[in-house]
Amino acid sequence: MKRSHVRPSALAVVAALLLARPLASCTSILVSKGASKNAGCIITYSCDGEFHPRLRIIPAEDYPADAVVEIRGRQGLKGTIPQVAHTYKVLGLMNEFQLAIGETTFDGRLELVNPDGLLHYFQLMTLALQRAKTAREAIRVMADLVDRHGYFSSGESFSIADKEEAWIMEMIGTGKGGKGAVWVALRLPDGFISAHANMARIGEFPLDDPENCLYAPNVVSFAVERGFYDPKAGKPFSFTLAYCPPSEEQVKYSARRVWSIFRRAAPGLGLSPDFSSSVRGAKPYPLWIRPERPLGVRDVIALHRDHYEGTPFDMSRDLSAGPFAMPDRWRPIKWKVGGRAYSWERPISTQQVGFMFASESRTDLPDGVGGVFWYGMDNPYTNFFIPLYTSISDLPAAYASGSMEAFSRDSAWWTFNFVANFANLRYSDMIQDIQTVQREIEDLEFALQPAVEGAARQLLAGDPALAAAYLTRYCVSNGQMNQERWWKLAETLIAKYNDGYVRDENGRPREVGYPEEWLRQELKENPKKFRIRSERKGEGEL
Repeated sequence: MKRSHVRPSALAVVAALLLARPLASCTSILVSKGASKNAGCIITYSCDGEFHPRLRIIPAEDYPADAVVEIRGRQGLKGTIPQVAHTYKVLGLMNEFQLAIGETTFDGRLELVNPDGLLHYFQLMTLALQRAKTAREAIRVMADLVDRHGYFSSGESFSIADKEEAWIMEMIGTGKGGKGAVWVALRLPDGFISAHANMARIGEFPLDDPENCLYAPNVVSFAVERGFYDPKAGKPFSFTLAYCPPSEEQVKYSARRVWSIFRRAAPGLGLSPDFSSSVRGAKPYPLWIRPERPLGVRDVIALHRDHYEGTPFDMSRDLSAGPFAMPDRWRPIKWKVGGRAYSWERPISTQQVGFMFASESRTDLPDGVGGVFWYGMDNPYTNFFIPLYTSISDLPAAYASGSMEAFSRDSAWWTFNFVANFANLRYSDMIQDIQTVQREIEDLEFALQPAVEGAARQLLAGDPALAAAYLTRYCVSNGQMNQERWWKLAETLIAKYNDGYVRDENGRPREVGYPEEWLRQELKENPKKFRIRSERKGEGEL
């Protein structure tokens, strides 16, 4: 009997993360084909948590009839499931047919977690990518797997996209001793985008539209059985209200991010932040909206680079941002003073990001060229993204190595993490240097994309293996070269911002000091502490 085990690719350490993290933390955007610039669908997935990701390629493989997949948890082998005859190649969280899957955890009713279930959400994602060619097929694979083998995780929202369709699927277990899971999946209308961020998003849904809505047969009856929904109350069934009734804390933590994505994609809608602030009577945000213009991959990456700048929740403007407008907030996100509970804002872009991807699935290109997995590590505000085509056979070494236990210049994650942390010494100045290099790298990558893909298409017509080798060499060399460029940036920052001085273009240290606005705040708090009293009347007055 041949045994294989689920290698969850970029999520190799998320099993431990899921069990250890105190609060779910991820953000995902979905872009339908009609809302995309790229003749196909886009999804994003920011996987946030204190862990060191390692990107992986799982090759396609054939298996004998008696092969099984070993399902492992933190304590070792949990069980096995039958393997399929052929599995598809997976790069990160995208497969050779341009199918991509992301997620965010919404927890929901924790009594519905089944400790006896075999499959975690991340194992479902990997198995679906190995066994499905389309988003619709992936939904069926995931539903069938949990029906047969049980679902271990809490509530989960999945982003699932292929070349033609983008779907949001939400799933939650049935509790200890229960069977399978309850779930619903909705296809985004063409021309619309959606987003989710650790809070269930699907409310009412049609029960008679299989082209656009799929669901577990017991999704309503189970809620009635458990007392989560009363059909006699005269209100339509809502998945969110039944399985993830929102709390004030969760709304601030999660809905604020959805609001900010929507406000930037469609400013003309004038969406109010009131719901994300738990204002009485405020309506939840729609599941999807029509953006004011078509979005490309670079646009959705930009939507992830957000600390609510320019809004009342701007994290660079608070006193806690310090003198140099640092938007990061140190954990815990919840804290108490004088017995009262408070929480920081939870932005879309956070220092706790492990990795993020934005997938391109395009109908106007063959699969070997059309599927692009744009990938970045650590905080998207202070990193850059590299293109990885699904046909490549190797990865930049720095993206596939490293650990949290030891700093290494050979790790891409530590490269980005070092620059991001050093920038916090004088953020408002250093972020400008960082974003200059960020733009240089990404400007060139996106400018080269048509030429790279044109050459690959010509090669693909005559020799697919040569096309894959060409794209592999480009992706690996681009990733390695840009990581070296980022270390040069780090060295520049260390030399330029040193001991409180800022070196000018001639390399001379200058006493720049603190911003006047912050100095005025300091004097407001301590009006006499720093004052200089000259012997001469009127001198030294501040």
